[in-house]
Amino acid sequence: MHELSLPILIFFIAIALAFDFINGFHDAANSIATVVSTRVLSPRTAVMWAAFFNFLAAFAFGTAVAKMIARGIVMPDFITVSVVMCGVLGAIVWDLITWWMGLPTSSSHALIGGFAGAAVAQSGFQAIVYSGFTKVVAAIFISPGVGLFLGFLLMLIVSWTCRKMAPSYVDRWFRKLQLASSAIFSFSHGSNDAQKTMGIIVALMAASGHLPKDAPVPIWVIFSCHGAIALGTYFGGWKIVKTMGMKIAKLRPVDGFCAETGGGVIILLMSHLGIPVSTTQTITGAIVGVGATRRVRAVRWGIASRIVWAWIFTIPAAAIIAAVCMMLLKFVGLH
Repeated sequence: MHELSLPILIFFIAIALAFDFINGFHDAANSIATVVSTRVLSPRTAVMWAAFFNFLAAFAFGTAVAKMIARGIVMPDFITVSVVMCGVLGAIVWDLITWWMGLPTSSSHALIGGFAGAAVAQSGFQAIVYSGFTKVVAAIFISPGVGLFLGFLLMLIVSWTCRKMAPSYVDRWFRKLQLASSAIFSFSHGSNDAQKTMGIIVALMAASGHLPKDAPVPIWVIFSCHGAIALGTYFGGWKIVKTMGMKIAKLRPVDGFCAETGGGVIILLMSHLGIPVSTTQTITGAIVGVGATRRVRAVRWGIASRIVWAWIFTIPAAAIIAAVCMMLLKFVGLH
């Protein structure tokens, strides 16, 4: 355990909140890509809509995901201030690289990969909680698959229900319904992703001696994290919006409704169970599933495969960056 002065602790918490902001900035595409690409809302109105529901999640969900991040990835005895900060830096760097490339990768997995990579660089593989880490790795394959299935299923149900209705009538109604589905997905994004930074801050405070290891998440941490992710969502990441909403498959309001509803339901369930799931992968799978109901060729599989490769590389890439940061600290004698 390393005691930190209050000003230094505040500085480190600010870095964690900077990651939360970048998470919202990077993952804004998940919340608004479909509603923007279907022209139901303008980009500026869409990000304000999404940011509001990101923050609203602070009042409705617990902190099970935060506790999983704080204690379920790295053994508490091996968590130090250096591990936490190098982990966050690894996630920030990878998020910025993939944002610049326009790739909708998972900020969640970047954070978990960075956290684990820093811990391994400091203490070896004994520092990892393998039961928790394998759940996260399994989610890389499960969440997009379930998202694809639900998006596909919802689209089939809606298509069958509306088969005798005029296309213009269907479009008009689903332009209204997509406002609700976008709100559901934005709410689910806030409920899961903001908690990941809460977990990091709790781990940091416990490692620095400012909070007992089994303490609940302080109220001010909850509101700070939801506020940071909402602010990041407001500023948005338009390169990723273009990839998510326009390059994977051409979407109509009914498509956007099915993708957002399917993705949002999955993420809310995972938040309730305390599992840190990737909102990026879930909504991407749902968009692919919706597009595939028209015909397989409606999905641009080249773009989709590029995204999948970015998912696969996220945990190891963020882990390597964080491990390098840790080794640099050791080299200059700051650890």
